[in-house]
Amino acid sequence: MKLQEYMGKELLREAGVAVPPGEVCATPDEAEDVARRLGPVAVKAQVLVGGRGKAGGIKLANTPQEAREAAAQILGMDLKGYTVEKVLVEQQQHISREYYAGITLDRAAHRFVLMLSSMGGVDIEEVAATNPEAIVKTWIDPGFGLLPFQVTDAMLRAGFEAAALRELQNILAGLYDVMIARDAMLAEINPLAITEEGKAIAADAKFDLDDNALFRHPEIAALESESINDPVERFASEKGVAYVKLDGDIGVIGNGAGLVMMTLDVIRQVGGRAANFLDIGGGARADKVRTAMEIVLRDPRVRGIVINIFGGITRGDEVAKGLLEAAGTMQIPVPVAIRLAGTREKEAREVLQGSQFTPAPDLVSATRSVLDETEGRAVAPAGGRG
Repeated sequence: MKLQEYMGKELLREAGVAVPPGEVCATPDEAEDVARRLGPVAVKAQVLVGGRGKAGGIKLANTPQEAREAAAQILGMDLKGYTVEKVLVEQQQHISREYYAGITLDRAAHRFVLMLSSMGGVDIEEVAATNPEAIVKTWIDPGFGLLPFQVTDAMLRAGFEAAALRELQNILAGLYDVMIARDAMLAEINPLAITEEGKAIAADAKFDLDDNALFRHPEIAALESESINDPVERFASEKGVAYVKLDGDIGVIGNGAGLVMMTLDVIRQVGGRAANFLDIGGGARADKVRTAMEIVLRDPRVRGIVINIFGGITRGDEVAKGLLEAAGTMQIPVPVAIRLAGTREKEAREVLQGSQFTPAPDLVSATRSVLDETEGRAVAPAGGRG
């Protein structure tokens, strides 16, 4: 679960980390009211993408009226494919230096790693690609946690401002504390800023939480749908379906993460690009299959759908019933091909006989049939391809 900036900053504030005063707003009137209390403010779009400033999603306002106008311009705007529904209105800060601080899981080392850089304010991926030596890394022993001497050593090696080391150390300690307490897999402050007055502040905040640990944090789990920008992903989350939007136009439905990943690879090999990852899981009933079709078809880019089912716990006849239910209750304006094998495969083929969902003999055939139809080429029915 990815947290919006305002959510991450609230967690840092609760941990005693210095963050700019601010409030989240959903209307221009609210933004004006906050600016009236805080003075000059920055109005920041709350979407889970980088580069908001360059895209027009961050505006400075020196008066309440300017804050209102800035919020009116940002709210509802399309920002890199996402609609802005909220803005963070926070007190302007006069920044003299920008650093980067992040903690993430190093799976190879089986521990967290602290990453610091004096090149803050830009994407850390860009720094890693063009100037990797500018990133200082310190691995954290899980038995001892992040120790003060490690933080000081890392900051000195990264070239952090000596006069602000104590305040910076407090911020980094708080970042680690929040990460551990909230079961985060990634925590970033970019920029970690020094103001013209010499104060250290977390000018931004990014947290990715472990979805499997959300049951320990019900107050955050309640905001899960709000942390998803894309409306299709949000709908899938509300329905309890594992769905990730990708950049292609061929919809994918499968049962099991490995099977879905294989389907993505085959689509790529055959010459297409997957529009999504969707796993209906093991033992899926007909209603979940129908819901999966509805989710995929909510993406207007989808020009065809490939379904890959290997029945173990999942029964083929239940999948077949779900597909027929989908066909009977919604429009399916795109070609659909299905590869189906395993438990109750024979029964499933009997259920689907005469429908638009004739199973293909294998996944490659199913994928090719969909791609051929989306490209307007006349092909044999999927069930008859070799």
